[in-house]
Amino acid sequence: MSSPQITTLVKIMETLPDSLQEKVTEHLREYIYDLQDDIKWSKSFEKTQSKLVMAARRAKQEISEGKAVALDYEQL
Repeated sequence: MSSPQITTLVKIMETLPDSLQEKVTEHLREYIYDLQDDIKWSKSFEKTQSKLVMAARRAKQEISEGKAVALDYEQL
């Protein structure tokens, strides 16, 4: 099943020369892959956001209690 937007896009694409159709298709493919990757990362962050907030609160508390130790970049 095709949406009206996709049907319109296909009609527009069909008016282009083959070489340009290939270029547009490749750009669209890369754009869609990027969008899918962004969605994947967003879902991943949504799942861990509460844990990140808890870790940040714990770190802030440890700093205020003097329990935090400065990071020694030489040991990395």
